[in-house]
Amino acid sequence: MERLALTDQLACHGDVFRSLLSGLSPAEFRWKPSPEKWCALEVICHLHDEEREDFRARLMLVLGSPEVPWPKIDPAAWVTERKYVEQDFNTVLDQFLIERSRSVAWLRELTDPPWRNAYMHPKVGPVSCELLLTNWVAHDLHHIRQLVNLRYAYLAANTKVPLDYAGTW
Repeated sequence: MERLALTDQLACHGDVFRSLLSGLSPAEFRWKPSPEKWCALEVICHLHDEEREDFRARLMLVLGSPEVPWPKIDPAAWVTERKYVEQDFNTVLDQFLIERSRSVAWLRELTDPPWRNAYMHPKVGPVSCELLLTNWVAHDLHHIRQLVNLRYAYLAANTKVPLDYAGTW
């Protein structure tokens, strides 16, 4: 896919996250289908951190200085280290949406970037700008699916009404 289409998808995904997550009650955004799964609050905290410290930061590095080693990240550890479950849901959602707007604006302002640049990752080999941007979109889709599944599971767990009329999930 071309860079502008992928950037447009990132912009649209911001709207999807806003719609999926706006107006959730504390009971719903803290609900987990099982202890090892993430709740919606943890997902949005993860997205906020990934927006700033992974995808945008790394794409900036590859475009500007592909030879510079990437800063280490540990998204799985951040969940507890950064106390995601204790964060204010609406604040983090707003912060994520602001960061997403910044990312989209930055991507749209790029003029003739060195799109063929690649970072030589010590474990996975070359990581191109195209790979990073495409996987940024895929990462969004992964978490959109996760949030939709969470919302459905929360509904199923909190109603006595059968949901089979809606169709097979």
